[in-house]
Amino acid sequence: MPKLFSLATALLFLAAPTLAAPGDPAPATPTTKPAREPAGVMRYDTNKDGVVDRAEWKVGQEARFKRLDANGDGKLTQDELSARTPTAGNSVLPGDRQTDRPPGRQSAYFQRLDADKDGVVTLIEFMAVTDGNFARCDLNKDGRIDTAECRQALQRKPGDSTRSMR
Repeated sequence: MPKLFSLATALLFLAAPTLAAPGDPAPATPTTKPAREPAGVMRYDTNKDGVVDRAEWKVGQEARFKRLDANGDGKLTQDELSARTPTAGNSVLPGDRQTDRPPGRQSAYFQRLDADKDGVVTLIEFMAVTDGNFARCDLNKDGRIDTAECRQALQRKPGDSTRSMR
């Protein structure tokens, strides 16, 4: 008899959620997914206002340079630039996916960064190119960019003089 009582109690315990009144809230279950890290240009939006301003961009690009500078000497070699890990998510910035490029394109990107052609890229050279990327993405010239504006800019040719205003 005690075994039957234990079995009945166990079944009742398992069936309790099914027997709950229709208006009762469902039991809480942890179904929320972890927050996804921002990708592309929005990874630089440190104040989370939905846009990246020039100051956020500058801080983000300087940090990016430091991450790329594996040996910490303040200069990027072509190997350091090529060995970096791919960016997460759908990046829309020029030069963000060097690892997806064939070696010749990686070399061309490095050559573009290395303005004085001394075989290394300094922070000043790196920032000159990334500042140009910001300016290219800032179609309406308000000093702020977002993913949509940058994608729109990248669909245009770099020398296109027509400006699309938002």
